[in-house]
Amino acid sequence: MRLPTLRRTRPAEPGVIGGVVRLDRRTKRLVGRLRPGEIAVIDHVDLDRVAADSLVAAGVAAVLNAKPSVSGRYPNLGPEGLIKAGIPLVDDLGEELFERLREGDTVRVEGDTVYVGDDAVAKGQRQDAETVALSMADAREGLSVQLEAFAANTMEYLKQERALLLDGVGVPEIQTEIAGRHCLIVVRGYDYKADIDVLRPYIREYKPVLIGVDGGADALVEAGYTPDMIIGDMDSVSDDVLRCGAEVVVHAYPDGRAPGLARVQRLGVEAITFPAAATSEDIAMLLADEKGASLLVAVGTHNTLIEFLDKGRGGMASTFLTRLKLGGKLVDAKGVSRLYRQSLSGSSLVLLLASAIAAMAAALAVTTIGRAYLSVIAEWWDNLIFTLFS
Repeated sequence: MRLPTLRRTRPAEPGVIGGVVRLDRRTKRLVGRLRPGEIAVIDHVDLDRVAADSLVAAGVAAVLNAKPSVSGRYPNLGPEGLIKAGIPLVDDLGEELFERLREGDTVRVEGDTVYVGDDAVAKGQRQDAETVALSMADAREGLSVQLEAFAANTMEYLKQERALLLDGVGVPEIQTEIAGRHCLIVVRGYDYKADIDVLRPYIREYKPVLIGVDGGADALVEAGYTPDMIIGDMDSVSDDVLRCGAEVVVHAYPDGRAPGLARVQRLGVEAITFPAAATSEDIAMLLADEKGASLLVAVGTHNTLIEFLDKGRGGMASTFLTRLKLGGKLVDAKGVSRLYRQSLSGSSLVLLLASAIAAMAAALAVTTIGRAYLSVIAEWWDNLIFTLFS
């Protein structure tokens, strides 16, 4: 009998990644199409942490960025997140990356070079923990410049939206009853899953109005809740969630243009618009405040200066002023999960049970009723032993 010939396969070279590519110039859109093991091709200067977290959650094999993932303007948080998750990052690959690759192509990444077959299509910079740390150090030196720009944007926003911030002018009429109730506003941002999980007892007890900001509506549904309202530009909320019966408010530009409205209407969903220069998460807070919410609980929203800058948009100036306006009415759930998350070891559980039993025994021993019960139990035990061994 002739044995089959075994084909020798050459093992992959260290540092070589291969896979199918998915391309999109908007990372937010791309993550909806990615499958585990695929390679993400993005066009994202100063990759922010939210985008990086979504790529990690999608299980990508590598990230190829046409733009610099760290421009040096400020210490953005995305590249560090990818490197910590063990996902190779090659950036600054140039515009030709989108010209020479097509959706579904199989590529090979060797070091800092991208190949299709034997052809090198782009060459960039392979990032690692050391290069990212150096870039972050350089970026922190330029933080003062970005802070000045942020302050200028904040003043410009105040001039544009003074009537909205101070008097609520432009807030649309809604059907959802908010006056006197708590509102839980969910953005698919930093640590949103952990925070929603920690807030479950609060949601059960207070039954707040559930407001999903774009993809935050999907986050609520994934957690087992149905949003009462969906607010945003509608670029990252799924069709099924838009049809869930929630009241829909489409974020429009100050001039009234609302690109997301057409999509909502195509789905047969009624919607109203809210023109404003603020971000979607901010108009959700301003709307709830203007309609009389007694407390606003924010999940996944931006809270620190680095987080404001991490979005890299002038519109983030609205976030600072919105929080100043809301003051103590706004409770940010960020970090609550870290504060209350505890792990109980097996030995600790045994010790806890033993302490409880000892406490019960002590209580029985020092009370008249307890001693009577102990006498009954002792007599029952003696009778059981006698029966078994007689």
